[in-house]
Amino acid sequence: MRAQSALPDAIRRLAEAGVPDAPRDARRLLAHAMRLPPDRLTLHLADSLSAEHLNRFESAIAARARRQPVSQITGHRDFFGRSFRVTPDVLDPRPETEVLVLAALAQPFARVLDLGTGSGCILLTLLAERPDVTGLGTDLSDEALAVARSNCQRLRLEGRAELAAGNWYGAVTKRGFDLIVSNPPYIAANEMPMLSPEVRDWEPHMALTPGGDGLDAYRAIAAGALVHLARGGRLIAEIGTGQGADVAALWQDAGLTSVEILPDLDGRDRAVRGIAR
Repeated sequence: MRAQSALPDAIRRLAEAGVPDAPRDARRLLAHAMRLPPDRLTLHLADSLSAEHLNRFESAIAARARRQPVSQITGHRDFFGRSFRVTPDVLDPRPETEVLVLAALAQPFARVLDLGTGSGCILLTLLAERPDVTGLGTDLSDEALAVARSNCQRLRLEGRAELAAGNWYGAVTKRGFDLIVSNPPYIAANEMPMLSPEVRDWEPHMALTPGGDGLDAYRAIAAGALVHLARGGRLIAEIGTGQGADVAALWQDAGLTSVEILPDLDGRDRAVRGIAR
């Protein structure tokens, strides 16, 4: 069977399973099965599929039909121009989180703290973009930290990145950070049933929701910010839809100044920034 002949049935199966943009995902998974970069697939559609390729493609399509995210099936996700390892133990890095990274990179910093680092995509991107910077990433999940360590090794950042297990500031023994960043769990408990199956059923719930109104992580982050930030240091956190005003108020109540809500490219509130006095 030629590669292009395997696509129509795969697309049909994904569409029947309710997968958005089934043709795109089928092509990405075919490239994965053939061990090709996705942008090279078109050049190989006339190639014959080996038994190994067919088995890998069948397994991948079956997993996607169960609504497992493509990144978990392929084992990686591109973020800010780099490839990060992804497993069901971490959130899938999302393009909108790049707003936080761009805000962090807008001003100089020497030491960064990433609270709830997950795959490490934020911390490691900042270190890769700023070769003179060091940083610490914390996470409550040992499994997530294992993924972050593997990404750290892939990017050859072991000498500048430290990773530690703990809840928010619980693993932080140093102070005087120039920058604190976080993409914390922020989904309210009553919003969880409305999430897509890819998120609700496959991503770690502890990284998605703190329960309740979805703001508990921001309360914890705000409470320790001034203790751990250097004077003039910045706190930047990603937020969910409609949370801008509430998180900005938490930043202000904690004593941060110049608090600002930052939009994404679609104009939606995406992060909140504040500065330590």
